[in-house]
Amino acid sequence: MTIAETPLRTVWLEQFRAALGEANVYGPGTPELSGYVDPYAFGEQLPPAAVIRPSTVAEIQDCLAVAREHGIPLWTVSRGRNFAYGGPEARLPGTVVCDLGRMDAVISVDDTAGVAIIEPGVSFQALDEHLRKIGSSLAVSVPDLSWGSPVGNTLERGFSYTAHSEHQAMQCGMEVVLADGDIIRTGMGALPGAETWAMYRGSYGPGFDGLFYQSNFGIVTKMGIWLRPRPERSAVCSITIRDDNQLGALIDTLRPLMLTGTIQSNAVIGNTAIVASTMTARDHWYDGPGVMPDTAVRAAMDEFHLGRWNAQFGIYGSPALLAARIAEIREAIAAIPGVEFVFDEYECDVDPGDVAPEHRTQLGIPSNDAISMIGWRGGEPAHADIGLVSPAKGEAVDTLRTLVAARVESARLDYTVGFMVWPRHIVAMNLIMFDRSDPDQKDAIGPLIEQVITDAAAAGFGIYRAHTAHMDLAADQYSFNDHASRRFAERLKSALDPAGILAPGKQGIWPQAMRPST
Repeated sequence: MTIAETPLRTVWLEQFRAALGEANVYGPGTPELSGYVDPYAFGEQLPPAAVIRPSTVAEIQDCLAVAREHGIPLWTVSRGRNFAYGGPEARLPGTVVCDLGRMDAVISVDDTAGVAIIEPGVSFQALDEHLRKIGSSLAVSVPDLSWGSPVGNTLERGFSYTAHSEHQAMQCGMEVVLADGDIIRTGMGALPGAETWAMYRGSYGPGFDGLFYQSNFGIVTKMGIWLRPRPERSAVCSITIRDDNQLGALIDTLRPLMLTGTIQSNAVIGNTAIVASTMTARDHWYDGPGVMPDTAVRAAMDEFHLGRWNAQFGIYGSPALLAARIAEIREAIAAIPGVEFVFDEYECDVDPGDVAPEHRTQLGIPSNDAISMIGWRGGEPAHADIGLVSPAKGEAVDTLRTLVAARVESARLDYTVGFMVWPRHIVAMNLIMFDRSDPDQKDAIGPLIEQVITDAAAAGFGIYRAHTAHMDLAADQYSFNDHASRRFAERLKSALDPAGILAPGKQGIWPQAMRPST
């Protein structure tokens, strides 16, 4: 019997309602529950037993007290927009989703220091609007879809496309509610009255921020993030190469430019299919089954003037600095036969409406345009992501893309990939677009992801975050010293949350009583 079926259901629902108000608790059978399942599910969807929507730390503490009293697991989401990884859906039946979307305050902005402190319900879009409203000189670094939460995205090690693209590297200080209701502030936040909470990552003694990344040790209610001043001028640079075998050479050319800071953002390198998916649907060139044939790929290249590989990145500064950076980039890439290089410059105060849609993320302009990509296969659009980490070396990337492309295409799906390139590492974002109404496509996704996770790990490429259905499998791959890392995490879980109230099973971390092996 799950929590949703127990005779005590009415009791704990009323206790949640007493704490939050009737309107902020969605009980069994209410239509709102349908919004808390995986929208792109390739297996059976798992509706929650209920949804609670606290708006303050005190309300979270009250809800935790109810959960502890009745042994109810809570699955916490910031805004629940982590689609392709399960969205707001929990791992276990009978779970209550704790939606922090009502905690949507921008606590503070310090233009001088370039920092803000925000709550988890703040979206990238809302933070950008707030900064513009108060006349701040600071800009947000935004991912492809701006409906998500900077807090939630950072905690899942998400990223964006400016000089502040690595969100975990731009996080400084947290407030966290533990399973027993205790509240901690990490870093300098532990010193009452310290202005440096969101400015200095260190403190006195051990640092705890990293414990709350991709974990279930607490509920993050505030986070400090570092923001960048809007640059005097920006340029979005694009490189195309038409030879499929030149991907490695392109990466080996860009890497030194990033290490020296000539290129300030990360670079995204997408193949023809993934770039074409941002412009139109697949059936514009090919409406048959199986993998898109090369003749159709070439037609897309010709129509949209694309390469086999298409790189894009941003550079920032004064006109003189931009000119010097562009000259250095142009000289470096000239060694690649047939390479094409173009760039578009923008002023600091450019109207977002005057920016080409494909350039907005490099300028930190919020947009949700990229959602159109999931319509690539038509029908009931969906996608699954497989994010694999590689060294920023051409030879390693060639090995990884050969491996993944073979697995994806053997499942009769299109290999659509974007390599997110930083100076020392790459995240290969394999976006598997599929039609959920097509049983053959939908049924292929789960086994495909499982195969890619295990085969890539065997070759030394680890997945950096996983769909809820594959969290245990992903954790299994990190097996050094008989899975010492996971055993350490589970020791922490058992100490902090022995009853498994907070998100049991998240990232494969279970309290002792719930471990699959017991």
